[in-house]
Amino acid sequence: MEYLDLIKNDDQIFLKYLKAKYPLFHNSIFFFRDLQFGLQKFLEKKGIKISNAEAEKLAYNIGNYLEEKQIFVKVNLSGWRLNYPEFVTTTPGDPL
Repeated sequence: MEYLDLIKNDDQIFLKYLKAKYPLFHNSIFFFRDLQFGLQKFLEKKGIKISNAEAEKLAYNIGNYLEEKQIFVKVNLSGWRLNYPEFVTTTPGDPL
């Protein structure tokens, strides 16, 4: 699947895109449907239109890929916990 390779090659950019669109923080929960719709919008920005069914299949594959990289930790069938320290949040005024 060519779209899978496209996302894998740009996984850092893709994650930053998702963070800009969704509340995505280190240790936060991220849902499958948000991944699916985020993928569709990300690809649309690149001029690629895919169906909901294609996006669902792609989201499943990307979810598995991010689990293998230990960026996603499966919580249940509909979501993951994000294990991505680059997206840590702090309380305003607290030093990093």
